[in-house]
Amino acid sequence: MPRPAGRPGLTAAREALILQAMTTALKFPPGVQSHVPNFIEETGIMHIAALLGSPRKQGNSTALATAFLEQAAELGAQTQAFALNQLSYKGCQGCYACKGKSETCVVKDDLAPVLEALSLADIWVVASPIYFGQISGQLKCCLDRWFSFLVPDYMTNPQPCRLTPGKRSVWVLSQAGPEGAFGDVFPAYANFLKWYGFVDNRLVRAVATGQGGARDLNPARLQEAQALARELVS
Repeated sequence: MPRPAGRPGLTAAREALILQAMTTALKFPPGVQSHVPNFIEETGIMHIAALLGSPRKQGNSTALATAFLEQAAELGAQTQAFALNQLSYKGCQGCYACKGKSETCVVKDDLAPVLEALSLADIWVVASPIYFGQISGQLKCCLDRWFSFLVPDYMTNPQPCRLTPGKRSVWVLSQAGPEGAFGDVFPAYANFLKWYGFVDNRLVRAVATGQGGARDLNPARLQEAQALARELVS
């Protein structure tokens, strides 16, 4: 996909620095992040960060998320996926340091670069199986750390979130249960992200799934994920 022109004043050297940082686990040099809040505007490249919440490497939700990411990459998006089950991290510690001395989560573990990637991404892909009526524990511990994205006075501030407004999310949920079960999971989290300034939250949902991952998925669901990538990235 051809890149739109970057913002006036963005030099080729600075753009090269940004792109180099994106390919090194999104660890930006000091000061760069604050000057490039949105990659679509600054470089013409859309960045997508994906959270894979299944403990199964070939699980259904992972297969659907991968279909979305591969299609997005073909269209020119920069994609990065994090298999949460392979990382070592804690949930939110309730220390409130992110509401005082720090503007980011102070817990230093494998989730720190994941949170950094999310803060810079234009689209979040959030993938999980439904376990016991909810998202997986791996994903829930990660979501709890999103508390660090809120400003100290988030309950009263009309702009409660530190993230750049205008992000989008794609939720990929799979379940063994029938269509009528667990339909309340996505709307609850979508409402939170609206509060965070997200302008669009989409759902790709596979129901009555088996244990075979991509080989057993309804092809229509894989096609749905690919079509959504084309819609959001093209």
